[in-house]
Amino acid sequence: MNAVLALKDGTVIHGTGFGAKTELLGELVFNTSMMGYQEALTDPSYGGQILLLTYPLVGNYGVSKNDFESSKIQPSGFVVRELSRDYDHRTADKNADNFLKEHNIPGICDVDTRFLVRHIRDKGVMPAILATSDTDIDIKKLLTKMNEFDYSSIDFVSRASTPSIKLFGKGNKKKIAMVDYGVKNSIITQLVERDCEVHLLPCHSSAGDINLIEPDGVLLSNGPGDPAILTHAHKTIQSIGGKYPIMGICLGHQLLAHAFGGNTYKLKFGHRGSNHAVMDIKTKRTYITTQNHGFAVGNLPKDFELTQVNINDRSIEGMKSDGKNIFSVQYHPEACPGPHDTRFLFDEFMKMI
Repeated sequence: MNAVLALKDGTVIHGTGFGAKTELLGELVFNTSMMGYQEALTDPSYGGQILLLTYPLVGNYGVSKNDFESSKIQPSGFVVRELSRDYDHRTADKNADNFLKEHNIPGICDVDTRFLVRHIRDKGVMPAILATSDTDIDIKKLLTKMNEFDYSSIDFVSRASTPSIKLFGKGNKKKIAMVDYGVKNSIITQLVERDCEVHLLPCHSSAGDINLIEPDGVLLSNGPGDPAILTHAHKTIQSIGGKYPIMGICLGHQLLAHAFGGNTYKLKFGHRGSNHAVMDIKTKRTYITTQNHGFAVGNLPKDFELTQVNINDRSIEGMKSDGKNIFSVQYHPEACPGPHDTRFLFDEFMKMI
C-alpha cells in the first residue's frame, strides 16, 4: 500500500502504508518512549495529532486490551520506522496493522523517522496529512487540504470526554469528582486502588453538577488541545476553587492556570516521552516523569507558588495554592508507560482530602 506524509511547510515523505486506506489531518508530534505504543495510541491527549515514535521498531509485542488507556485509537495517524507484523506476547491478540484497520486510522512505515524528528525539533510541530492508498496519491491535493486545519481552534476535549456520568469503585470510602477532559484509564485505576469512588463527569459539567455529587475532592484530568479555548472549564474551576481539595494533571494543570488568572503558551515541539527530568523546588530532588503535552503554563496565577520545574527547559511542571487547597502537575504521575517516581502524588491528594 502506498503512503504519503505531507507537512504544512511542503515537506513530503513517501513510505509503505499500513492500517486503514484513508487520509487524515493532524498536528505531527513525536514521542521518545522506547515502549508503550499501545498506551500512546489509546491516550486521549493525542486527539487531533499524528503520532511519530522515535524508537525504530514498533509492533513486536502486539496489541492487548489490558494496556489500553481508552476504548479507541486517539491519534489521526501513526508514523514508525519499522513495523513488525509478527508479534509475541502472552496477552496479545492482534498486530498493530490490524489494530489501526479496526479503528480506521492510517499508518506509514519504512520512513526516516530520525529526519522527521530533527525537522520538527528545528521547525516546530506543524499540521500534516497522512494518506494511504493502493493507487497513486495526489500530493498537490493533500497540501491544499492542509489549509483547512488549525489545531488550536478545535475543541478536541468535547470529542474525548465521556458523554454521561460514569462510576468506578462504587462503595469505596472517598468520593472523587473527576472532570473528564480526556482521562487515561490508569488515572482512574490509581484512585480506585486508594479506596476512592470515582464519579467521572463530562467536560462541560458545571459547578452545580460537581456540587450534586458532594465530593471529598476533585480531580481535573489530562486531555487534548489548547487550554485557552476551553472557557467553560475555566469558569467551572473558578467556581469550585477553595470549596474542595483539587488536583490537576496535565491539561487540568493548564486549566487551573487560566481559571485563576495565569496563562499558557505553546511549546515549540512539546514534551512527549517517558524520561523527562523534573526537579522539586523545595527538596531539590529530581524525578523522572512521563509527559505528553504541547502547551505549558506561562505566568502563575495569583496566590499560586511554583513547586516543580523541567530540568531541560525550566518550564513550569508543578504549582500549588495552600489557601485554595489546590495542587497540580504538568506531567503524568500515573505513568503507563513510564517510571513510577511520582505516583506518591495520588497519596498526597488523599492526605489533602
